[in-house]
Amino acid sequence: MKEALAVIIIIISIAMIALVLVQSKGADLGGFLGGGGGDGVQRTRRGVDAAMHRFTIGLAVVFFVIVLISFFVWGA
Repeated sequence: MKEALAVIIIIISIAMIALVLVQSKGADLGGFLGGGGGDGVQRTRRGVDAAMHRFTIGLAVVFFVIVLISFFVWGA
């Protein structure tokens, strides 16, 4: 059980990293790090971009729940 939770946590964390990096494909380095390098226009998410955004949020919630469960299983 402990090993399975560890593997699930690793897989979910890699998937979250990949999703976040794919979503920031249009931003320059200043925008990626929080700078104001853009044109100041906030664009709305549509289509695949909106679905990836929602999936990333859902994956983050699942990650948080699994980490909480792992704390109880591992006795930390």
